[in-house]
Amino acid sequence: MARHAVLFALCLIGAGDAWADDGYPTVARVDYVLGCMAANGQSQEAMRKCSCSIDEVAARFPYDKYVAIETARVMQDAPGERASLVRGAAWLKDLQEEFRQIQVAADLKCF
Repeated sequence: MARHAVLFALCLIGAGDAWADDGYPTVARVDYVLGCMAANGQSQEAMRKCSCSIDEVAARFPYDKYVAIETARVMQDAPGERASLVRGAAWLKDLQEEFRQIQVAADLKCF
């Protein structure tokens, strides 16, 4: 969770201003790869597969939607009433399902 909060904060203050043609800043790509490697192993092979995965995701899922997903993840873990508004949002569940399907397809291609 802390990693996502840092990513969100960096995006807000303008850090990581190197952007790929698809709109994903380098910091977002690195964050994705690091999380993927934490789940799949800390090897060169995992890094290549995780890099492939974010390339596939970025090609099919606009960055503004990705920011919404990451922000929602942070907020869903937060305590309080404001976080409960995010937890029950139907539009967010649909967006999360869309992202999950794209991520599964990316992982099938890359792994």
